[in-house]
Amino acid sequence: MSEQARRGRAMRWGVPIATMALVAGAIGAGPVIAAVQGDPVLPERTAEQLLADAAQANRAGLKPMSGTLIQTASFGLPGLPQMSGMGGMGGSSPAALLAGSHELKVWYGGADRFRFALPGRMSETDLIVNGDQVWLWESDAGKATRIKGGVQAIPDGPEKALPAATTPQQLTQEVLKKADSDTVVSVTSTEKVAGRPAYQLVFAPKDASSLVKEVRLALDGETFVPLRVQVYAKSAAEPAFEVGFTSVTFTPPAQENFSFTPPADAKVEEKSISDLAPELDERQEKAEGLRGDVRTVGDGWTTVVVLPFSEQDLKGQAPGGAGAGQDANAIVDALLTSAKPVSGTWGSGKVIQTKLVSALLTDDGRLLVGAVTPEKLTEAAGQR
Repeated sequence: MSEQARRGRAMRWGVPIATMALVAGAIGAGPVIAAVQGDPVLPERTAEQLLADAAQANRAGLKPMSGTLIQTASFGLPGLPQMSGMGGMGGSSPAALLAGSHELKVWYGGADRFRFALPGRMSETDLIVNGDQVWLWESDAGKATRIKGGVQAIPDGPEKALPAATTPQQLTQEVLKKADSDTVVSVTSTEKVAGRPAYQLVFAPKDASSLVKEVRLALDGETFVPLRVQVYAKSAAEPAFEVGFTSVTFTPPAQENFSFTPPADAKVEEKSISDLAPELDERQEKAEGLRGDVRTVGDGWTTVVVLPFSEQDLKGQAPGGAGAGQDANAIVDALLTSAKPVSGTWGSGKVIQTKLVSALLTDDGRLLVGAVTPEKLTEAAGQR
């Protein structure tokens, strides 16, 4: 594996799924996280009580635990190319985020002691943090990289160091922000997720212009920690996107999970985060420069994000090596080919519609994105 490709793999430790969702959106993935229904096993609680419980659990932060997460998504747009990294567990290309299932193993002992593992077909990539010892292990390359600076080198703490697989905790924060008067909230207490009894909160937007039918949030019946989030589009019977635990234990992991000694035949290096992924600094600078130009139209479930963007910007977003960039550009070309021309008093552009997300790229250099109908996007485009 080339140095450039390995750097691309390292970039996965911080690339959110929203990067791809921005231009594509999830489509009709079948569920792989089993939910078993049966007789109620938990005390009855109202939706209001559970909302408060979920908010408190999120404020309290991560508890010592270990488990395995599965994220599923399918971006089945017509003409979407089949990439070598797509379909299957843990593809190394960012294009792999558009389809299939991705597994993440987590051990969390505290803010300075955690480990994330991304299994591949015949390999595994691990980020191991144990106080001032931080290692990135890439088994397929036989390479161990010690990251300078200890835990302080991990940007924004362990939750922001997670790989591309978004966690139930991260998604729950976004869902709770939207649970307002424009949402119908219901609750059941008959779910089992990762073998644990769970409450399930169901959030259904009232606004017809939202493409979201409902979001189902499963909370652990004992700790109220989010175990699974499923997002359903109006036009699909199965979740368009879901992420959740297939196994979880809320006890402190054994110290041996955070101890790492490179194998005798491993190539050992010492680098900083910026050495591993120099693109991060450039992206941070661009993000800071762009922040003042980003605005939103509407609120809640029908929020539309508006930012300056062009087709060339879109093709320049792929992190990683040459292969990853080629994959991403091929996907962008396919998306633009499937886009439909639209126009109005605001101007003209191309709209990409999926079952869950719509995006409008205007000829005057704007990108409008939201979990809304294309009509809502064009309406927002007219609001300067």
